[in-house]
Amino acid sequence: MARGNEKSVKALKEVWGRAENSLCADCGKPDPDWASSTLGVFICLSCSGIHRNIPSISKVKSLKMDHWDDAQVKFLAHHGNAVTKATYEAHIPIYYYQPTYNDCQVLREQWIRAKYERKEFTEPGKQLPYSDGVKEGILWKRGRDNGQFLPRKFLLSEREGCLKYFTKQDAKEPKVIIKIDVINATFQPVKIGNPNGLQITYLKDNKTRNIFVYHENGKEIVDWFNAIRSVQFHYLKVAFPIASDNELKSRLTRNFLKEGYMEKTGPKQKEAFKKRWFTLDHRRLMYFKDPLDAFAKGEVFVGSRENGYSVQKGLPSGTQGNFSWHYGLTIVTPDREYLFTCETETDQLDWITAFTSVINQPMIPQEYASKCLNTISF
Repeated sequence: MARGNEKSVKALKEVWGRAENSLCADCGKPDPDWASSTLGVFICLSCSGIHRNIPSISKVKSLKMDHWDDAQVKFLAHHGNAVTKATYEAHIPIYYYQPTYNDCQVLREQWIRAKYERKEFTEPGKQLPYSDGVKEGILWKRGRDNGQFLPRKFLLSEREGCLKYFTKQDAKEPKVIIKIDVINATFQPVKIGNPNGLQITYLKDNKTRNIFVYHENGKEIVDWFNAIRSVQFHYLKVAFPIASDNELKSRLTRNFLKEGYMEKTGPKQKEAFKKRWFTLDHRRLMYFKDPLDAFAKGEVFVGSRENGYSVQKGLPSGTQGNFSWHYGLTIVTPDREYLFTCETETDQLDWITAFTSVINQPMIPQEYASKCLNTISF
């Protein structure tokens, strides 16, 4: 337990035990055991490391191991997570992505710096670098064929409702124009091999296309991410004027439900199983030969239980295809069964959980339309 005189230790226990302080102030992780003696917030070990990198703003101490004097404990008691959040999170734009403890380092670090160091959310109507509907700059983009990252000019425009990129800085015509309503963006530092790696996914002719980018500056790549969300939000406000802000927020960029390797066989279920990289993006299950492929080799629509979809542990008896992994699962659709194997039982159960979460959700009209358009072989 924290060190100090008996009175201060008791007071620290009391303020630490308040319900408002039961989650990390920055990422929401349960049972934070660190605190900032200058900001008055209770935080987890991971976020304390980020705070430690901005010592002019925040000085952190362990609630279990460090000494807390009376003045510091009184400061915590008069502040705490609720009071501090009321100041530093007073005016967060509805579209701004607030990371959790499951998110990557760059998102969490820039969230903390935006709050306490740059004070981006303390004043109403503050002009922010991702809020004016246009953003232009250089991002390092992975080449589709050679795999090399090269600088490319990107232009995001709310007025035009699209994201463009150009192969040369002085090029007049863009290489690609992506409509804002078909874009998804998700941070993928491990897959891309860069701590600031961002995967931009969009639909072209109802087929999924991936591009992989990064910027050396963490703030810049997170600003791009939130600029995309800002433009998407304002597009949706026009397209769906009676929808609530929270309904629109739920339709902005999303993380993939599950990714990883599985083995698959073909429609005859007699072919040898082949190892492929799979991505479950809500109701789209896509597979790739390589995690950084630009295009999916195939897609399958994952509908709801009431429409005849289910996931089963194991493979049908008598499955003939050769496979090297032995933890099978079967996706049942109205048209056919899809057979997969996983390397470990943990992978198998994780995939089953992910598929079950999708199948248990009722389908909305837009998803019925998506199913009708989805004609890619699997």
